[in-house]
Amino acid sequence: MQIIYLLLCILGFVLPYSQFIPFILENGLDIKLFFDQLFANKISGFFGMDVIISSLTFWTLVFWEGTSLKMRNLWVYVLCNLLVGVSFGLPLFLLMRQRKIEQQSEIPNY
Repeated sequence: MQIIYLLLCILGFVLPYSQFIPFILENGLDIKLFFDQLFANKISGFFGMDVIISSLTFWTLVFWEGTSLKMRNLWVYVLCNLLVGVSFGLPLFLLMRQRKIEQQSEIPNY
């Protein structure tokens, strides 16, 4: 599973930025234009709203699951979500969560 999560992290970083970098190069960091284009029509608005709700759900998962597993630096996954998107933050969190679960299963309980 870790290899799959890692591959999804890479795709989740590269693919969104393949669209975002040309936008930045052409328009600079024009937040108003970004949101105008994000909600330009019903279909793009559908995807925009989906990503916003997915992000909020992801943040809930990060803090709920991460706290119960005693994972550190949970803010990093939220930051990755904000800087790239759910497509990067979620597989990164799942990768690190899987590693934590496997580490905990290796520790003998006395």
